[in-house]
Amino acid sequence: MTTAEQDVTTVQVYRVWIKATPQAIWDAITDPEWTDRYGYQGRVDIDLRPGGHFKAGASADMKAYGAPDVVVDGEVIEADPPRKLVQTWHPIWSEEAAAERPTRLTYEIDEGENGVCKLTVVHDVAGAPSVAQMVSGGLEHTGAGGGWAFVLSDLKSLLETGSALAG
Repeated sequence: MTTAEQDVTTVQVYRVWIKATPQAIWDAITDPEWTDRYGYQGRVDIDLRPGGHFKAGASADMKAYGAPDVVVDGEVIEADPPRKLVQTWHPIWSEEAAAERPTRLTYEIDEGENGVCKLTVVHDVAGAPSVAQMVSGGLEHTGAGGGWAFVLSDLKSLLETGSALAG
C-alpha cells in the first residue's frame, strides 16, 4: 500500500447545506436532465427500485480523453424519494478502478429550516484505493477533478443560483 492509499479514509462523509427543497435535490441527483448540468456532467440512467441499475455516462469532455460511454455502474440498494438513496458505485473509467470492488454510496437529504436542506453523502470506499483517491479529490493535481467536494459544491451552486460553477 502506498502512502497516498494509507492517507485516504475508507468511509468518506461529505455534507453540504443547500437552499432547495428535498425534491429538487433528489431530482438533481437522479434525473439525467439535471446530472449533466453539474459536476463531471455525466447523464445518469437509474432504475430506483431495489436491485435496479445505475449507470453514469461520460461527458463529451471525458470521451475526448478516451473515457468509455459509461464511467460508473452500480445497483440500487434502497430508494426512499426524496430522502435517501443507497447504491453500489463501481467506476469503470479505467482498468485500475474497474479491477477494484464496487463501493457503497449513500445520499441522505434532511429538511431543515428556512428552505435549507442538508445533503450528506457517505461513500464507503473500503477495498478500492484508487477510487478513494479520486473521490476524495486527492488526484486533483493530475487533472482528474476535485472529487465529491467539487461535485457537491457545483450541485449547490446550480440549485441555488441556476448556474454551475463552470457555467
